[in-house]
Amino acid sequence: MKIATFNINNVNKRLPNLITWLKSSKPDIVCLQELKADQADFPEVALRKAGYSAAWVGQRTWNGVAILSRRSEIIVTRRTLPGDAKDAQSRYLEAVIDGIIVVCLYAPNGNPRPGPKFDYKLAWLRRLSRHAVTLRKTGAPIVLAGDFNVVPTLNDIYPTKSWDKDALVQPEARKLFAALLKKGWTDALRRMHPDTTPYTFWTYWRGRFERDAGLRIDHLLLDPQMAGRLQDAGVDRPIRGKADASDHAPAWIIVS
Repeated sequence: MKIATFNINNVNKRLPNLITWLKSSKPDIVCLQELKADQADFPEVALRKAGYSAAWVGQRTWNGVAILSRRSEIIVTRRTLPGDAKDAQSRYLEAVIDGIIVVCLYAPNGNPRPGPKFDYKLAWLRRLSRHAVTLRKTGAPIVLAGDFNVVPTLNDIYPTKSWDKDALVQPEARKLFAALLKKGWTDALRRMHPDTTPYTFWTYWRGRFERDAGLRIDHLLLDPQMAGRLQDAGVDRPIRGKADASDHAPAWIIVS
C-alpha cells in the first residue's frame, strides 16, 4: 500500500498537476493540505473520474484538508482536532481506510513570531500530541500525515541563516515534534533516508528549487505497528518542477 501526503497549495489551481501525479504515482491513499477552497468548491467529480473517492474539510484562503482513496472506503471519524472548541480553522481530518487510521493534518505556520500566530502553532501541536496518545489506545495501525510546518533538525534544511527567525525552525516547535518521536512515533522519511535529506518544500523565491535550497516540513509519522510494516519512503521531487506547481512535493511511504 502506498500512502502519500501533498500540500497542494490550492487544489483547483493545481488540479491538472494533481491528476497527472495521481495517474503516474498511483498512491492508494493521499492526504492533501492547503486546499484553499470552500467545501462546495472541492473538485470531487474530477477526482472521482481520476479514480479517487474523497473526504474533505474545505476552507477559503490558507486552509483545508482532504483524504483521497483509490480503492477502499473512507470512513471519516473526525473533522476537527480536539482540545479547542473555538478553533474554526480547517486543519485536521481523520478517517479509517482498510483498518488504518489515517490522519491528514496541516499544522499552523506560526509566522510572524513572537505573537498570537506562533502561540496558536505551539498550542495546536500540543493538542495533536495529546490526541495522538488517544489514537494509540485504539490499537489500530496509524499514520499521521501532512504538513507539520516544522523543520525537525538542522539536517532538514539547506545550509542557511536566512530562516533563523522563521517559526518553522524555532526550538519550541522542534521540541514538540521531537516529543512525538520520543513517544514512539517513527519519522518514516528519516527512517528510510538516515544519511540524506529528501526535502519536501522549496519557496518560489530566488530559484531555490533549482538550487535545491529546500526544507523538510511534510512528514509521515507511524505508530509502532505501522513502522513495522514500512518498506520504503520518498519524495516525488520532479512534481515541484512542473509548470504552475505547488511549492511542495508529494512525500510517500509504502507499507506491507
